[in-house]
Amino acid sequence: MMLISQIFLWIVVGALSLMVLALARQVGVLHERLTPVGALTNAGGPAVGKPAPLLRATALDGTTYEIGTHRARPLLMLFVARSCPICKVLIPVAQDVARKEQLDLLFFGDGERAEQEALITDFAIAPQLFVNSAEIGLAYQVDKLPHAALIDEHGTLVARGLVNSREHLESLLVARETGFASVQSYLKAQRVAAE
Repeated sequence: MMLISQIFLWIVVGALSLMVLALARQVGVLHERLTPVGALTNAGGPAVGKPAPLLRATALDGTTYEIGTHRARPLLMLFVARSCPICKVLIPVAQDVARKEQLDLLFFGDGERAEQEALITDFAIAPQLFVNSAEIGLAYQVDKLPHAALIDEHGTLVARGLVNSREHLESLLVARETGFASVQSYLKAQRVAAE
C-alpha cells in the first residue's frame, strides 16, 4: 500500500512540475506580447507638440510663475491631491526624477489650502513649489490623478498624461528625447516604417 501511495505522489509531483513549466512558458509569451506603456493621455486638453497654454500660477508662498514661456530648464508639472494614494507614492519619485534629469518641478492641486499645506508638510515640498489652482487643472483637462505634463525650455508641451509609476514619468522624458508624444505613437511610427 505504501509503494502505491509513493508512486501516486511522484506522478502528482511530475504533473505539477509540467504544469509549472507550461505556466512559466505562457508568462514569458505574454511578457513578449505586451508593449511598453507610457503616460496615458486623454483626448482633450492642450495638444502635445504645440505651445503650452500661457498661464500665470501663484504658489502657496506667493511666488508667481509664467507657465508656457521660455525658461532655463524644462518644467515638469505634477497634479496631485492628499487624498490620492498613488500621488503619495509618486511625489518622492517625481522629486528624484526632476533632480536627476535637471528639471524644474512644480506641484499643482485644487483642494482646500489646509489640505495642500498638510501635503507639502508630509513630503517636504517647498511652499514656493506648490500651486493651488483649479484653473490650471482645467486648462490641462486633468480628470484623474496623478497627472503630469512636461514643457520644454521653449514653452512647448512635450508630453502629458496620467502617470502611475516611475516608468510613466520617464516616458514623458523619452517623448522629449525622441520627439514622439507617446510610446503608442512611437510604436505606430515603427510599424509604418516597417511596411
